[in-house]
Amino acid sequence: MTKALISLPSLALVTALALSGCSLTIGGDSSSQPQSQEAQTSSDSGSAAGSAKGTSSARATGTAAATGKAVAGYEPGQIPPIPMFELPDLSLLTQSTGAFTPDLTRTITSQPGVTVRPARCDASGSLVSGSTVLGGDGSMSTSSGATSVTNNGDGSGTYSDGKVSIVNNGDGSGTYSDGKVSIVVNGDGSGTYTDDHLSVVVNGDGSGTYTDSATGESIVINGDGSGTYSHGKVSIVNNGDGSGTYSDDKVSIVNDGTGSATVDGATVSAKPVPKAGKVGTFPSIDAAKPVQSCGTVITLEDSVLFDFGSSGLRSEASTTLSNLATVLKDSKAPKVQVQGHTDSISDDASNQTLSEQRAKAVTDALTSNGVTATIESVGYGETRPVAPNENSDGSDNPAGRRLNRRVEIFVPTF
Repeated sequence: MTKALISLPSLALVTALALSGCSLTIGGDSSSQPQSQEAQTSSDSGSAAGSAKGTSSARATGTAAATGKAVAGYEPGQIPPIPMFELPDLSLLTQSTGAFTPDLTRTITSQPGVTVRPARCDASGSLVSGSTVLGGDGSMSTSSGATSVTNNGDGSGTYSDGKVSIVNNGDGSGTYSDGKVSIVVNGDGSGTYTDDHLSVVVNGDGSGTYTDSATGESIVINGDGSGTYSHGKVSIVNNGDGSGTYSDDKVSIVNDGTGSATVDGATVSAKPVPKAGKVGTFPSIDAAKPVQSCGTVITLEDSVLFDFGSSGLRSEASTTLSNLATVLKDSKAPKVQVQGHTDSISDDASNQTLSEQRAKAVTDALTSNGVTATIESVGYGETRPVAPNENSDGSDNPAGRRLNRRVEIFVPTF
């Protein structure tokens, strides 16, 4: 352990943050798979009228809502990908920012496709989701009251303050416990995470399970391209051979894997379902190095807000944005930044335009709902992904792209 652990604050669980390849993402490194229908017809591109389409942190479920005979954000016959696993940012297992409380945000987070979490910023104060690496040189051991820190000089060490206990074995493996959160990292890519509502198991062979009792979400990835997802009335089954099913309370889709799908009894043309991505490696215990949160970020999946091929807000988005406006007004936040993001499909200019249009649409809605805070609207196009858009073999990663298509509302600490 390095000296950084001496000042480790009391740790408490935060909400989920998507973990990407260079920023601790679990998932998306799958075997070779066909180009997805979403990549070809449902990608972020174009303008408000001409774009094809444009979830963290958060979820790739289509929010259980459908437009006509299509899942929100998709064309008829398309089945949303099984989501990637998400873990809390281990470096932000810190005290809450104080900008929001669970009571304030409950009306937002109770809706699928929306997450609220502490934010991490870079030196300039810009919102980021980077990795944290714990290094050390020299041996050190110290004790102050109930706090004990040992650094063995080889990258290994321990920390204990009577509440938090961390063991770092120096090879990426180790354990973390604070009475609420328990983390076991095995160093071979496998590991487990548990808290009062979330259980994540990563097996290291591409398979794993994810269960959130607070949201009712359940994910099973089998490592062979197959998997399942369930959340309330939403059910996704990927058989790993191009076939699969989707159902919610508004639409039922059965894709036969041979070029067609049955949508509520009607046959439509539909490309085979891409294989589910394998679960990636579990973050190193080094990621528990603490950083100070710089505020709060609220992430909304694109399908929560927008129809396929449009930057105009869906009618169903009005409730979400009205609730969000109430939260911002009640918190008396003086400054808010609305950020639009896309995946990497289409050209840079089109993605930039779409991200700006969608950020402005959300900004206008918040203003019309009475938010008086200073709101900065900005689009980042495809430049700030939180998950891989492609797998390591160059094949499409629809679950990763889904997380990258999002609107984030960042409220700096005040």
